[in-house]
Amino acid sequence: MALDPASGFVAAIGLSTLDPDSLPVFNVERVQLQFPISSDFVAAQVANNVLILALSSGRILRIDLDNPADIDDIDLPKKVSEVGVIRSLFLDPTASHLVISTTSAENFYLHSQSRHPRPLSRLKGVSIECIAWNPLLPTASTREILLGTSDGNVYELFLEPVSGGFRRDDLKHFKAVYKVPDGPVTGLWIDALAGKPDLRRVLVATPSTLLHFVGKLGRPGHDGGSSLFTHLFEAEAPVVHDSKSSGFPRSSLVISPQPPDSPTLDNDGSERTFAWLSLPGVRHGKLLVSPTTLELGSKVFAESKLLTKSQLPPPPEVPSNHRRRSGQQPAQDSISSIALTQWHMLILVADRVVAVNRLDNKVVLDQSVLEPGQRALGLITDQRKNTFWLFTNKEIFEVVSNDEDRDVWRIMLQSNNFEAALRYAKSTSQKDAVATASGDFLVGQRQFLKAAAIFGKSSKPFEQVALTFIDEDEPDALRKYLVTKLSTYKKSSTMQRVMLASWLVEVFMSKLNSLDDTITTKAELAEHLSPEETRDQLSSIRLEYQDFITRYKGDLDRKTAYDIISSHGREEELLFFASAINDYNYVLAYWVQRERWPETLNVLKKQTDPEIFYKYSSALMSNAAVELVDILTRQSNINPRNLIPALLNYNRNTRVPLSQNQAIRYLNFVINQLHSDDAAVHNTLISIYASHPSRDESALLSYFDAQSVLHRQSYDADFALRLCIQYKRVQSCVHIYSSMGQYLQAVELALKHDEVDLASIVADRPEDNSPLRKKLWLAVAKKVISQSDGIKTAIDFLKRCELLKIEDLIPFFPDFVVIDDFKEEICAALEEYSRHIDSLKQEMDESAQTASNIKVDIATLDHRYAIVEPGERCYICQYPLLSRQFFVFPCQHAFHSDCLGQKIVKQAGPAKSRRIRELQSEVSRGISIGKKREKAIAELDALIASSCILCSDFAVKLIDEPFVLPSDDRSEWAL
Repeated sequence: MALDPASGFVAAIGLSTLDPDSLPVFNVERVQLQFPISSDFVAAQVANNVLILALSSGRILRIDLDNPADIDDIDLPKKVSEVGVIRSLFLDPTASHLVISTTSAENFYLHSQSRHPRPLSRLKGVSIECIAWNPLLPTASTREILLGTSDGNVYELFLEPVSGGFRRDDLKHFKAVYKVPDGPVTGLWIDALAGKPDLRRVLVATPSTLLHFVGKLGRPGHDGGSSLFTHLFEAEAPVVHDSKSSGFPRSSLVISPQPPDSPTLDNDGSERTFAWLSLPGVRHGKLLVSPTTLELGSKVFAESKLLTKSQLPPPPEVPSNHRRRSGQQPAQDSISSIALTQWHMLILVADRVVAVNRLDNKVVLDQSVLEPGQRALGLITDQRKNTFWLFTNKEIFEVVSNDEDRDVWRIMLQSNNFEAALRYAKSTSQKDAVATASGDFLVGQRQFLKAAAIFGKSSKPFEQVALTFIDEDEPDALRKYLVTKLSTYKKSSTMQRVMLASWLVEVFMSKLNSLDDTITTKAELAEHLSPEETRDQLSSIRLEYQDFITRYKGDLDRKTAYDIISSHGREEELLFFASAINDYNYVLAYWVQRERWPETLNVLKKQTDPEIFYKYSSALMSNAAVELVDILTRQSNINPRNLIPALLNYNRNTRVPLSQNQAIRYLNFVINQLHSDDAAVHNTLISIYASHPSRDESALLSYFDAQSVLHRQSYDADFALRLCIQYKRVQSCVHIYSSMGQYLQAVELALKHDEVDLASIVADRPEDNSPLRKKLWLAVAKKVISQSDGIKTAIDFLKRCELLKIEDLIPFFPDFVVIDDFKEEICAALEEYSRHIDSLKQEMDESAQTASNIKVDIATLDHRYAIVEPGERCYICQYPLLSRQFFVFPCQHAFHSDCLGQKIVKQAGPAKSRRIRELQSEVSRGISIGKKREKAIAELDALIASSCILCSDFAVKLIDEPFVLPSDDRSEWAL
């Protein structure tokens, strides 16, 4: 047995091709079962996609609609004849707990995990009309729930299944907590109020009254023995709504299902809707959640509305004889059941299902469903799944909703509830209609700022909105509208964005000027703002302008914006705009033109473009040199060469000590810290040093010394020399001459300016060139002698250089000088010469003896011999040595002459090898005879046997040859 999905939901042909808005909001569709049922339906419930059907035979069918093939067929523990026919089913929203009530007031409980209903013996004789489930919706047990009966009692009970059934007394807890005085309890509801875990709202409905309780729960005793709701009912007085009518047998209380987008399915205090069916009609309204006091009930009832029977469409006329045959009731008693959707009320009126929008009471469905003779069991709502069902004694119908909130936005719009209308508007056109209507309404209420924000997102013609604000003299609203409108245009709408942005700049400037004028005149604005408040508003508008520029600077034409802001004389705003678009040239030019150097430097600190520094360096070096150099030393991408004109201009116009000269400071930084080798930089530094009025050359000399220490010369020596000569920097000139190796010119220049000590230092520098050094010292000596008053001074100076002798200095002395003045020095010189002569004589004697010894050695060579043993072999071919001509060397190595010749030819150079072969050919062929032959043999022997090939330098030259040749047996070398 299972539901037939194909026939359970009947779809009209071509229905899916229709526009969703053209489809009916609701449609009642017949659900066809795939299995036959022999008995009539007597009760039904649906919760959490679980369908419960009670049959007149006492059977209960439990069907999981997610898996229709899974059907539980359950029987009551007793026969119908004993306990009566099932009258009502009560299923909690989770479909975990089912309470069954029969016509004989017998009651049973069935858990979703069980297939055996358990009798509730303590409830025997209690005719249950309704149950309010615990808002926490537990599944293991029911927790505390309320039960309403036909005798007007409200009971609190607690059902908890245990293994093997329930406890001996069937219920964990059962207690009467309240009694209504005017008939049966036809509806109950419990919900928790948000943020108040121990606070509950309870609705109790009777045919003529609806009671609203709000209060705290009592504390449970041990083992659940105490009632939670007793305290609430005893301590709190209900707010009562009386229908002013007599009893109505079909009275009921229904609650709207949980919203589909709710984060939780529990009754967590979110605002839902109630509907109470009584004799006057259906009273419905929101279950408000605040305030959490007694006034909540009054507020709920005050805001509720009554849908009377007269507002429903009249039933079709049915002949009286047909009505008698079918058993139908007269029209005035035709409402038999109600249900709530999210936005509508479903009302069963006689044989029709009528759907009424609860916001405007508009009927959106009036469909005849029941066949003549059918009896409706009622409308049922699945609180969790938002599905709606109609059961008769024979059939099942589903009330299918199709985008039921499609018209909510329009209804909200008609009631001027624009925020809600916008929330429920789905399409762009709907949202635009809401925005336009909302803006028009706000304009009518003279709330122009709010209207501007809304108009900016609507499609209402731009010129109409703009003219409205202009006519009403509302520049603030116009500004807000323009900003909002600008944010809605796409980037591709370049022209529109530029025009709006430019207009906004004009609006901002006008507003700022107006506020400045007000502050200046100490007047009050039309809005009755004091000057202090005006200043606050000025700051706020300026921040708004800055935010606008930051966001939309790309939509502004640079020239147009400059012209607009300049025409209003807004200096701060002009500079902010220029900074925002990174036009720092404009900002710097602005401050430089006004000679505002601190502001200029503040902008320059933030720059990284070298061109900006080059452009403004001249002006800043002349007016803020220290600060500029501080900034320049923090820049790593500047080419110092490009700053030279500014540095030279600064140096020409500034008269400060060298230690305070900022051009020198920067150039020294570039040279010493950045290690620049640029000759232009070095030459500039030399130029500034040399041209300075101070006669102190220590700084310039320190620079030259530093260059010498680093063994480099990054400057142009000729240029530096010309400058030093021009500005009479003698010491520097001498240093440059020395660095160029022109020691003679250096000494002459020093002596020319009577710098004897400096000349002496230079004269000692050519240490590896004694003649030059002596020449330099002679020049210095000549100067010293010419300036000396006595011979003694000259003689002392002579001792400073070991190369100078007394005879070198004699020509420089005057002709009338007396020899007695330097007799001692002459005697010392003569003695030195005598010692030198003796030394030379000794060396000559030693050389003569050495020559004699060499002659003796040469003579003994002719008588030298070597002993060759009989078995000795050639060191090359290993054949007996005496077998043919051979050579024996003093080292006792012996070789055949031909073997030695081949070896020498192989290893010698090309020329020597060729000569050896020529001589061998000449000797072997007998071409030469006599002395010529002897000469050839002697030359050949000299070439071949000049040295031993195994222990002379010849063997050293063979060091790159391997010990083991490819032709050798490598195994001989194995270890």
